[in-house]
Amino acid sequence: MKRRLYFPILVLMLMGINGCNVGPKPVQYGTDGCHYCSMTIVDRQHAAQLVTTKGKAFKFDAIECMMHHLQELDQEDVAMFLVTDYDKPGELIDATAAIYLISSGIPSPMGEYLTAFADQKAAQQAQSAHEGELLGWQELLLRFP
Repeated sequence: MKRRLYFPILVLMLMGINGCNVGPKPVQYGTDGCHYCSMTIVDRQHAAQLVTTKGKAFKFDAIECMMHHLQELDQEDVAMFLVTDYDKPGELIDATAAIYLISSGIPSPMGEYLTAFADQKAAQQAQSAHEGELLGWQELLLRFP
């Protein structure tokens, strides 16, 4: 009889441990909805995600949705800010280290024309091709207060 009690307790403990992992969650393109605007996430070059210190992941269809959602959160509660590298669709990178281009030459899902790049050179090449303004993370935070 005691053995029957141990198994459910073990399962619940393992679920609790896995539920508290602080890290990004895979984006299910075409299925997951944006936490901010509820649109289905389909654009593999503009998705974003933030993960709280408690491990809860919020997925967004566009970087601008994540930036707008930040107004509703205490940034101290956020463990990770992630954006998709435009040159590597579906690959999430550290948003605080990314370079951002605002250019009407690269439309984003919510119309802010906001795109992230993993490195400065790639961002500058995109700027040469599409024009626009380059921003770092701190500048982006000021743009979306």
